[in-house]
Amino acid sequence: MVTAVIIGAGHRALTYASFAETNPDRLRIVGMADLIPLRREQTAKRFSIPEDRCFDSVEQLAAVPKFADCAINGTMDHQHVATTLPLLEAGYDVLLEKPFATNEDEMWSLASAASRLDRKVMICHVLRYAPFYYAIKERVAAGAIGQVINVQTIEHVSYHHMAVGFVRGKWNSRSRCHSTMLMAKCCHDLDLIAWMKAGVPPKAVSSFGTNTYFREEKAPEGAGERCLVDCAIESECDYSARKHYIDHPDRWSFYVWDSLEHLESPSIEDKITSLKGDNLYGRCVWKCDNDVVDHQSVAIEFEDGATATHNLVGGTARPSRAIHLVGTHGEIQGVFEDARFVVRHIDPRPGKEYAEEVVDLKAGGDMHGAFGGHGGGDERLVADFVDLVEGGAPSLACTRIQDSIAGHLIGFSADRAMEDRRVIELSGLR
Repeated sequence: MVTAVIIGAGHRALTYASFAETNPDRLRIVGMADLIPLRREQTAKRFSIPEDRCFDSVEQLAAVPKFADCAINGTMDHQHVATTLPLLEAGYDVLLEKPFATNEDEMWSLASAASRLDRKVMICHVLRYAPFYYAIKERVAAGAIGQVINVQTIEHVSYHHMAVGFVRGKWNSRSRCHSTMLMAKCCHDLDLIAWMKAGVPPKAVSSFGTNTYFREEKAPEGAGERCLVDCAIESECDYSARKHYIDHPDRWSFYVWDSLEHLESPSIEDKITSLKGDNLYGRCVWKCDNDVVDHQSVAIEFEDGATATHNLVGGTARPSRAIHLVGTHGEIQGVFEDARFVVRHIDPRPGKEYAEEVVDLKAGGDMHGAFGGHGGGDERLVADFVDLVEGGAPSLACTRIQDSIAGHLIGFSADRAMEDRRVIELSGLR
């Protein structure tokens, strides 16, 4: 039985902690720290945490004698390092949400502390654990396509996800959350690229991107400041807060209705009143205080001469992640949401061009519904972390902090390259 404390009882930490509810013989939540009294109360009730094990801050929790094996840290991006360092000093191993740092100095500081104190710090790159990506990595590791010489990944962020997270919401401004959109949203994808090239450090990075669409000058004629207050085109607008959050009341409920947490079951009228008031999610998407990109392209060169690209595009009709690996002896290509990929090899026989193996991980249905959050990655990641804390050997997917540095370094460098319009030469991993 591994015991854990929760740091920051938000959506991601509680998602990981729910492993204790589905696997009570493997994990038990025995303490927590959160600034918000209501969340402390709700989390304590949910996991039967005694009152003397609920704290206002991580500093308070770390100041008492260690009473759990590990911590699940789901605080906001810019709080990750500051809240993890006291835990490491107090003796806790940590499961830490990504990105684990918001700049290179923080990154090296936390990695150094984990090494110095000999603590297990695992970063929540959950897509490594999704059956789709794990099956692809198994084939790459087995040499099925030879040396990987090119990696292409894309992430299309749906219009409603873009609006809730990166235009109206928590990650819409670097000055507020301290992470760029690339690092907040595509840290997974950059990690996947680094994972597919494991053991080969990135050498150089360039990038271009901007915010093209979600700007005040792009607002349609008649658009107001708040969708449900003064907008003449609300009924026909694809980004209407009513259409996103009232017609779909549960899709982004954890973010949109956090101001109504004090109500056990807020009504539709409560929610409409909130959107008409000071709720950030009631704002016009063209008249917010967002300053992050809505699209960005990244190009990477590796030490062995391999190259990679990642394309982030926000505001698409369908959310989608895709990957295409080209190796010296074959290629792998697939779409995450389809839970299906193909492995191709050259076939020069008469009448042939290539041979293709189709790997279908499920027959129809919804990827998330079939496998759980992040295509099954969430639960598998926590299970692997529990194994690691118990002394098990790191798995193929395990992302200890040192394994996560390459992807983070690519992301930080890409954002600098975009801002400065230059190629960034990397040296930290050589």
